Formats: sequence, C-alpha cells, structure tokens
Amino acid sequence: MEEKKTSPLYRLIRWLVWVFYPKTAVEGAEGLPEEPCVIVGNHAQMNGPIVSELYLPGKHYTWCAGQMMELKEVPAYAYQDFWSGKPGYIRWFYKLLSYVIAPVSVCVFNNAETIPVYHDTRIITTFRTTIRRLTEGASVVIFPEHYVPYNHILCDFQDKFIDVARFYHRKTGRELSFTPLYIAPALKTAYLGTPTRFRSDAPIAQERQRIKAYLMDEITRMAESLPEHTVVPYPNIPKRNYPKNIPSEDHSL
Repeated sequence: MEEKKTSPLYRLIRWLVWVFYPKTAVEGAEGLPEEPCVIVGNHAQMNGPIVSELYLPGKHYTWCAGQMMELKEVPAYAYQDFWSGKPGYIRWFYKLLSYVIAPVSVCVFNNAETIPVYHDTRIITTFRTTIRRLTEGASVVIFPEHYVPYNHILCDFQDKFIDVARFYHRKTGRELSFTPLYIAPALKTAYLGTPTRFRSDAPIAQERQRIKAYLMDEITRMAESLPEHTVVPYPNIPKRNYPKNIPSEDHSL
C-alpha cells in the first residue's frame, strides 16, 4: 500500500479537530472480521466522517462525496446537502459559507483516507478504488443514508454500495462481510455490531435487500439498547428537534 503525502494545512486541521472534537471510545472492535470488511454506519452529520478518520481501528478508507473534493463543485453540493433546509431569511449566509468552505473541503477530503464517490458514469472508479483498497488489506467505511425517512434513528440507506461485495468476490473468490456501526456523539462512543457476510450464491437484488435491512435494523437495535440519549440525525435540522434513541411512546415503560 503506497504512502500518501499529506499537506501541512491538512495536518494542522486534523490536529485541531483531534484536540477540540470530543474524544470518542470505540466498543465492539474485537468482533470485527480478521479480513478486510465494509463498515456501515449512521452519518450523524459530520460526526461520522470525523469518527471514522480519527477513531476507528485498523487501516481503512471512508467513502466521500466526490463533489466535496472538487473546488468548483463544493458550493452547490454543500449548500444543497447541508443547508438548503435553513429558514429563508438566513440562507444567504449559508450560500456564502458554502463558497468559504470550498478550499478547506478540497484540502481535507483529498488528504484524508477517502475514496471519492460519484453517482454518474464515474461510479466505476469508485468501485475499482474500493476493491483495490480491500485487496490491499484495508477496510472501507460507508455512510449510505439519504433523505428518505426510515425511523427515529436513521434515514433510509441507499443499497448499491452492497455491489462492492459482488465485485470483490469476482476478483478474489472471497465473501465480504458488512459490519454495522452506530455513532452516538452524546455518549462519546462508536459501537461496532455483529457482521453479516455476503452470500455469493444468492441473487444480488436479494442480497441488497437482506444486507441493507440487516444493517439498518441492527444499528437501530444497538441504538435503542443504550442508555437514553439524543440521536444526531442525518438531516441538518435544528438541535431542538433531534430525536431520542428511545421513542417518546416508550418513555413510560
């Protein structure tokens, strides 16, 4: 695996984040497969990528929106994805902010241990890079939520990332494992759950459905099993609207 040179600015930013971001424990790492796997978690806004970069064990790379790595594409993507739901009277500020953060975004995401993700014909590059990293012995971290509600813990997962396992099996003959991850910033802890293994003899559409359901249900189960805390949702909504891990109707139980 090649050594990557990182810029001094990135090293400074990473150090500052490490100093000021709350130290995060990782539980369940002993259950990770011995071989490389795909770790799939709740995005928790920026908490997911930060925890992945700073605290998850072992060599790993995180899927990152390719638009956040291209200077010209950052403003439109950042505004739409992070701040388009803000009240109208303040949106001008976030449109300006999307341009301000563009150089920082390009620096951070091109120097961190990331794999750019595209949703056009360049997706083949995403899969090729992912398979290369896995065959080199590194794991891959994916946060596949998108803006479709699922429950009080998660938004729905996109499922095409599961195709990585099909390509990996085709190249290596091995069946890839997918490990659920629940990030709880309020508890300053990230929890790794029990992996599920891709079944190469099953239809890919069936495996997409099975693995996606398993990961979402297991992350939800892990979250609900923990002491009551505030969940950081995928959408960038006001903090007063953040949900609890225990649904309100269960509080009296």
